[in-house]
Amino acid sequence: MSFFRVKALRRIAAAPAPLPLRDLAELLLTDRPYVTLVVDDLVGRGLVERSANPADRRSKLVTATEAGRAAAAEAERILSTPPPELRALPAEDLAALDRIAARLVAED
Repeated sequence: MSFFRVKALRRIAAAPAPLPLRDLAELLLTDRPYVTLVVDDLVGRGLVERSANPADRRSKLVTATEAGRAAAAEAERILSTPPPELRALPAEDLAALDRIAARLVAED
């Protein structure tokens, strides 16, 4: 599965309520047609479910299935585990790297 699909799945699984596709597109900084393709793929894999939005018939909601939540948790575990090269660095170097990375992300 592509990194972008994993990112979408993690966002969907972390949402406290069913997520409108429009909101998912905004969270992922992409357009709605592409999010529709990504969600179609995730639905096909059994990782998310799409449903009608009771507040807006034109809108669809997406939620993670049990398998989707498990896959998102596994992705989170993998992505939060630093590679061996980083784990070998001293704690102060890791702290400096973390500060630098946080600044880079904040500038986006």
